[in-house]
Amino acid sequence: MHAPPFRLATVPGINQPEREATGSYPRAGDACCQPTQSQLTSRRRRARLAELDSHLHCSVIGTCLTTHELRKLVPKFTGLDRQKASDLEIHHAAVELAIEGGAGGKALHKALDERYAGAIRRFDKARDAEALLAMWDEALKSGDIPPAYWALMTHPQATMHERQAAFGELHMLSHLVGAANRADIRRLVALEAENATLRERVERQQKRLHEMSIQRDASTRELSAQIAQLTAQLERRGVSDEAGLQSEVSTLREALASRDARLALHTSRREAAEQRAAKEQEHAQALRESLDEALALLDVVQAEAGAMERTMQLSAEAPDAHQALVDAISGKRIVYVGGRPGSNAALRRIVESAGGALTLHDGGVEDRKGLLAAALPHADMVVFPVDCVDHDSMNMLKRVCERHQVTYYPLRTASIASFVERVTRAHAASQATGAPRASRFCLRHG
Repeated sequence: MHAPPFRLATVPGINQPEREATGSYPRAGDACCQPTQSQLTSRRRRARLAELDSHLHCSVIGTCLTTHELRKLVPKFTGLDRQKASDLEIHHAAVELAIEGGAGGKALHKALDERYAGAIRRFDKARDAEALLAMWDEALKSGDIPPAYWALMTHPQATMHERQAAFGELHMLSHLVGAANRADIRRLVALEAENATLRERVERQQKRLHEMSIQRDASTRELSAQIAQLTAQLERRGVSDEAGLQSEVSTLREALASRDARLALHTSRREAAEQRAAKEQEHAQALRESLDEALALLDVVQAEAGAMERTMQLSAEAPDAHQALVDAISGKRIVYVGGRPGSNAALRRIVESAGGALTLHDGGVEDRKGLLAAALPHADMVVFPVDCVDHDSMNMLKRVCERHQVTYYPLRTASIASFVERVTRAHAASQATGAPRASRFCLRHG
């Protein structure tokens, strides 16, 4: 990861132009950056959750606490319903509690300390930044990431450099999900073939056991008839033939017991095969659900790619190549919050070429958030990428849009394809419903 999706903290004693010119922070040995006595005292204790950078709270909450734990803890400090609230609402509420640092933030910090007490004691052995990063690398190799992530973020020796490195490596792990999905698809195909083979084998065994059961019943009836016949003969013949008849009856009973033992053996084998088949079916169902999610994501990506390809046809040689996009944007004022500078410039060109106006706001990184609140009431549409905007800006954006009845749309990514596909689809939906557009802003009352 070359740079985190947030601005680096400003170090006292160096201005912004000098930091951009040098490309790095001042050295620890510079006279202007010598820590004060209060800073040295604070370094001897672990950092609190509320003291971390606000952009790190999302990764800490999402990585180190499960949704089940958050559902038990967050409703105690918020007005969310434990049963009806979605996982995303619970996560957002937990992040806000961590940023505020009140009773909710202290409860989250205490829950994390109690859960990862062992990892905290283990990381306390690190006396410098190099030892801390070495222990973090060992946790990455072993796969035990949540305890190590919390212990590193709150370690007394952890600085912005170590926290940024851990955040970047954790972020890159999310990109491995796509490769894992492809491996799951291949495993699902193999398991389905193996499941079909096991099903056929179980069906043959059941058929065989049914035939053996029929034969056993017939043999039992025959042996019962023979026993009754021999018993009658024994009574007629008298005492002289009683010993021979009893021996024959014992032989028949042993044969019947042997058949019963073989039937019990085959029955146990059939039950074991059925249990294995049931487990394989459950595993195949789980993989099938994972495949459905991957296919749904593929459909979204394909739709975005198609929209992007049609958008590229908007040029001087073919101005009517994508009339749907022109109809969706022409004459409208769109506010775009967040995103990346490169894609934002391309979006501005596309909107202006279609006859619309695009207002860009980075969510508060360089632009003041007051400008965002002033620009929203006059907009026809507000869009923001969920992967490139902070929680605070997104919450404020939703509140202002709902207050002024401005339609807002979250985008899957900050790409041009997501913007074009979302705007075109929203225009098509509004054309299909045909609902009249309500007045959204009053010049007197706001």
